[in-house]
Amino acid sequence: MKTDSDLASSARRRFLSELGLAVTCTGAITGAAALGYSGVASAKTDTPASGGKSDASAQGGSFPTKDYDWTKKRWGFGVDVNKCIGCLRCVEACKAENDVPRNAHQFRTWVERYVHIEGEEAARIDSQQDPVNIAASGSEKEYRFADRYKGAKVDKAFFVPKLCNQCSNPACVQVCPVGATFKTEDGVVLVDEKRCIGCRYCVQACPYGARYFDERRGVPDKCTWCYHRITKGLQPACVDSCPTGARVFGDMHDRQSPISLFVRNNHVQVLRPESGNSPNVFYVGLDKEVS
Repeated sequence: MKTDSDLASSARRRFLSELGLAVTCTGAITGAAALGYSGVASAKTDTPASGGKSDASAQGGSFPTKDYDWTKKRWGFGVDVNKCIGCLRCVEACKAENDVPRNAHQFRTWVERYVHIEGEEAARIDSQQDPVNIAASGSEKEYRFADRYKGAKVDKAFFVPKLCNQCSNPACVQVCPVGATFKTEDGVVLVDEKRCIGCRYCVQACPYGARYFDERRGVPDKCTWCYHRITKGLQPACVDSCPTGARVFGDMHDRQSPISLFVRNNHVQVLRPESGNSPNVFYVGLDKEVS
């Protein structure tokens, strides 16, 4: 005979199962609609087997504007570690473009420095939010790497830019209980602030540490590859600001786009492939210490 506790547990599991199905089926549509973008319903596409064209194409546009069809793009991002000089212009450009809090603890994109000292097995790792680097810059609103290894016997040193990987199988989407985190048709993971309840499950689920909680708005935030720019034909702010071309962006559907050529012409790697998230930020020149 089942107890009240058993029945309650069963009902809870059934409810969560139904909720998960609803989130999976409608997360992208409801999330985008609540963000205030027009034409999201028309972004749904018929299956290839039906031979049908997307409703978006038929109506002359889709999410997020009538002039942009998100069914025709698949965005990708590349990072050439060999070209990064650690100037942190990308970080400052991102903060300004996306209204990220101007402090040394919350970022949509960041840069890590890896330094191999002679006689030491492990690399020393720091970033712009390290207290020594904050002191060197003189302000939490400006970002510099301190010259802390002057005089040391350095075998090798390099910088690694990091950001949201816009995964094909994003853990953050899977754990969101209300469908506020959703994946767009063109491959970018977004957060619907109107649906978000601030539970921070997504922050904990991301294996890359790419999310932070924005106390001002009461929701998590992360890199969106400057979605408001790329849907208008512009580059992400970090790509535009990089003086050495270490960051590459484009449409993976276009074989001649910068990102397609980058992936095709280089031996690329992704971070933490064992996580099963299938990240879409591709790196050249990664060392084994980087994760």
